[in-house]
Amino acid sequence: MGDLYQEILLEHNRRPRNFRTVDGATHQAEGFNPLCGDQITLQLKVVAGTGVVSDVGFQGHGCAISRASASLLTQAVKGVAESEIEALFEEFHRMMTEPDAELNLDLLGDLEMLSGVIAYPTRIKCAILAWHTLKAALYGEAIATTE
Repeated sequence: MGDLYQEILLEHNRRPRNFRTVDGATHQAEGFNPLCGDQITLQLKVVAGTGVVSDVGFQGHGCAISRASASLLTQAVKGVAESEIEALFEEFHRMMTEPDAELNLDLLGDLEMLSGVIAYPTRIKCAILAWHTLKAALYGEAIATTE
């Protein structure tokens, strides 16, 4: 990964954004990556009727990539409608799994910082754990894994 991207990821690991519980959360799920041992609990507050994520937070422990990804995820989905999160998930997943994919960088925004993870296949599950946990929370599933 480029030096700038690596430094930003390390910063998100050291000082993760939205690393907290969410009072009045309407959605929650736990995620586990058995390969690396990463564990995350993701909580969302979704406004009824609009489907907009008004607040999001996570807790847990894991490697630097896992924590940075969860931190970046919380920034990316706050203020976004559930219907738009699916497209964001799909684009992020493509970035992690399709090396030559033409990506919508406008949609990804700061999430592009994780694009270098694809060069390390064993770390992809670390980066994508928070995203599977997000989908589980939105779909009412209690647990997500990256198996």
